[in-house]
Amino acid sequence: MSGPAYSLIEVRDLTIGYGDRVVLEGINLAVRRGEVFAILGASGSGKSTLLKHLIGLYRPMRGDVLIGGTSLVRAEGDERLRILRRFGVLYQGGALFGSLTTVENVRLPLDEFTDLPEVAKDLVALSKLRLVGLESAATKLPADLSGGMQKRAGIARAIVLDPCVLFLDEPSAGLDPITSAGLDALIRELARGLGITFVMVTHELASIYAVADRVVMLDPKTRGIVAEGAPSWLREHAPEPWVRQFLNREVA
Repeated sequence: MSGPAYSLIEVRDLTIGYGDRVVLEGINLAVRRGEVFAILGASGSGKSTLLKHLIGLYRPMRGDVLIGGTSLVRAEGDERLRILRRFGVLYQGGALFGSLTTVENVRLPLDEFTDLPEVAKDLVALSKLRLVGLESAATKLPADLSGGMQKRAGIARAIVLDPCVLFLDEPSAGLDPITSAGLDALIRELARGLGITFVMVTHELASIYAVADRVVMLDPKTRGIVAEGAPSWLREHAPEPWVRQFLNREVA
């Protein structure tokens, strides 16, 4: 089952890189509505580069990225803004502003993109903090939050405009195993409870098995996708031995 009616994101024959250097070429993939989709690969395989193209930070050398059936690559002006507002992004560092309280950080997209009254903005921001378990930290500065709390605040800000898809760049980076497991549980809850589609770049295998419905594995040698499917299935049955080794943390 495929196509715009079922796939929220479609990548068609995408070739990307920097300058004249090709990082990935001929990439085709589809992310289904409501699923948690993970992008895996060894260092230098192009995971973060692909993510940056999926969210429109860079233009591809060739190919297209469609969000809800509309081309992000070809869209301009108001149409492009409408597409960009359909998704949220959590960057690896959290990217919270140190001089703003947690609730002020979360409401920033509301300040930029809506004309809601100030009281309404605060109420919406607080409701998102409640969803991620941080309502009691609303008046704290980022410096007073733990690493896990900062990631949760970043997720609250990323969903404050009610996006249909949330992109996560290494969400568990720098977190201890217990905090990381709590973040995984939150992602599952948001995906199942709110129907948000997640696309995450990660190398944390525990998180992949805990939350991902499907994964793609990027191969720096072929500059393409070498495996795709449910992580538990690929761990046992991937045709390429090194993919099984990667997913089992085995040394080649």
